[in-house]
Amino acid sequence: MVADMSSATLTVLAIASYEKGHEFLREAKRQGCRVLLLTSESLKDTAQWPREALDDIFYMPDVQKVWNRDDTRKAVSYLAQREAIDRIVPLDDFDLETAAELREHLRLPGLGESQTRYFRDKLAMRMQAQKSGLNVPEFIHILNRPKIHAFLHSTAGPWVLKPRLFAGAIGIHRIHQPDQLWPLLDALGDEQSYFLLERYIPGDVYHVDSIVFGGTVRFAIASRYGRPPLDVAQGGGIFTTRILNHGSEMEQSLLAKNERVLQAMSLSDGVSHTEFILGADGKLYFLETSARVGGAHIAELIEAATGLNLWAEWAKIEVALGRNHSYHGVPLREEYAGLLVSLANQEHADTSRFDDPEIVWRMDRAHHVGFIVRSSRHERVGELLEQYTDRVQREFFATAPAPTRPNQ
Repeated sequence: MVADMSSATLTVLAIASYEKGHEFLREAKRQGCRVLLLTSESLKDTAQWPREALDDIFYMPDVQKVWNRDDTRKAVSYLAQREAIDRIVPLDDFDLETAAELREHLRLPGLGESQTRYFRDKLAMRMQAQKSGLNVPEFIHILNRPKIHAFLHSTAGPWVLKPRLFAGAIGIHRIHQPDQLWPLLDALGDEQSYFLLERYIPGDVYHVDSIVFGGTVRFAIASRYGRPPLDVAQGGGIFTTRILNHGSEMEQSLLAKNERVLQAMSLSDGVSHTEFILGADGKLYFLETSARVGGAHIAELIEAATGLNLWAEWAKIEVALGRNHSYHGVPLREEYAGLLVSLANQEHADTSRFDDPEIVWRMDRAHHVGFIVRSSRHERVGELLEQYTDRVQREFFATAPAPTRPNQ
């Protein structure tokens, strides 16, 4: 006999090795859930978690935000002796595997370990996308040396050496000549099999952010980065992205390909951030996908344009699944928004001179400046981003070395 969960109080355990997802926690509490948070001990004195939304908080010892898997499994199993955990939700990309392993161990619903590979392992997601007929830059697993030699001589450079399990641009190396690759592989030692080599395709990079429920994409919105994130991360510069023109040919093409990606990866419920690149040949190539909210304040960008907060919608989905309810998230508006984020050469930059009425969000973070602008006109968002990029470059811009590990 299946228990009726339609009105029961759900207990949601959120996993967060990094501080993020505040609005998920708040919405879960608003939905009447018992909300528990498992986070890194190194964040105990610095993170500003929304304590009013948490019924309890627990800390895992960590080394550079990395938790011991066996200890985590034992700790959560011990917690489950007194807490009837219904849902486990990872708030950061690096927590997906932990959450999947815990779900498997406790036999809870959600993505398991094998399926999670499609959203964390860049090799697995590329193989699955290619199998599904999507355009993917030529790639090879760093495993068999003769095959790697053959790949280098049959594929035009440059190439990028990518870690399979890091996020964003962390740990990525550009390779311009084959001789550059081998010392890097030697330095990796036994870690080589955790990398792949891919043909570098220059071009505009786009992202599609989605809400999926019951195997159907319920909401998706397409945007274009001002400069490719890899170029910004490794070469310095100002990060920007903005919503594409609604109804444009590019938007429709991206939305269609995004649906194919999510079907290929079999994401039935949750949120996703997926990236594509437009090659010189006019083709859209799949870069990567994820089963989480996009970072770099993209959630705030989308909320500005649509009224939907992806963190809050994700919480609603988890609650709907736990209570056997349906989900009906509807955008409140269809406007345009643009996001700019930059390092600043001042600890607390004064951006009061940026006073256009279209500004709906300002970043409040030491040594950073950031804005989100909103308008009913796509062209106006573009004008403001262009102006602000020039002004921030002159008045505040600073650079820092690209991170090589997730904790940096």
